[in-house]
Amino acid sequence: MASDKKPSGRDELSKRILPQMKLSHADNPLTAPLQSPEEAKISASERAVRRFAVEGNAVVTGGAGAIGLSAIRALLEHGASGIAIFDVSASYATSLTSIDELKKDFSQAKVLTYEVDVRDEGKVNEAVELVKTEFNSIDMLLCFAGVVGCTHAIEMEASDWRRVLDVNVTGSWFCAQAIAKQMIAQQTGGSILFTASISGHHVNFPQPQVAYNTSKAAVLQLTRSLAAEWSSYGIRVNSISPGYMDTILNEGDGLAAARAIWADRNPLGRMGDVEELSGAIILLSSKRAGRYMTGIDIIVDGVSRIDDLLCPKRLFTGVH
Repeated sequence: MASDKKPSGRDELSKRILPQMKLSHADNPLTAPLQSPEEAKISASERAVRRFAVEGNAVVTGGAGAIGLSAIRALLEHGASGIAIFDVSASYATSLTSIDELKKDFSQAKVLTYEVDVRDEGKVNEAVELVKTEFNSIDMLLCFAGVVGCTHAIEMEASDWRRVLDVNVTGSWFCAQAIAKQMIAQQTGGSILFTASISGHHVNFPQPQVAYNTSKAAVLQLTRSLAAEWSSYGIRVNSISPGYMDTILNEGDGLAAARAIWADRNPLGRMGDVEELSGAIILLSSKRAGRYMTGIDIIVDGVSRIDDLLCPKRLFTGVH
């Protein structure tokens, strides 16, 4: 007699087939070393330029902010042919002059702006489709869109927690997934660069910011996970971790005491300039210079790892 008992959740669980990621291999042209017979025929200076060249088109989220604008200028200086900026209206309101200057200084390149809230998956996908139409290919994604919230954990509202995680983590994920699909369809590979933070490695002092710290730790794991899973498609996924950067997020008389603490605990005695992130950004975005680098995080905080020697409590931490 047949039983009419439905399989339990545990029964179904035992029958599942585990998906398995596929790593790349030595013969994959998307991940093999770049070897050109022309190399021996060009000058040393030409090879130096080529080594750190940036090729193709980039989507830059949060591109209307100080770090984003600095990164865009560096990408264009190193050869990027197209930039699509994803940002919100409030950011564009204070950056239009700077964006116009980029267009003027790099008239050979195409610089486009799109109003995109990275928390909205539909808007992200729509914008990526528009960029694909304009540029034909998308070769790089750089995620700088992010928010900071300094609130005592015991007092934090659920909406504040969700906002920070949604922008910093989920928004980065939406953009990465949409653009990775395009890169896979192109069969050209590409580079994805997330912005993590020192806050993902240590706990900040003196400000409480549990949501931000948690979000940036998640970005670090997002980087590593996607680097492995998308390796066979020739998509390199890396991150940078800025320390305290001298941007509007860290300005104001109300932050003077905190700024003094941050500088005092840094061996270089100061905060970072946004341009000081450019070297790491170009390295990881360059198809040649960063060819054998994926799943890594470059810390740019003026501290290196001497914090254990100088401060046993490991309070050399910061946000960008």
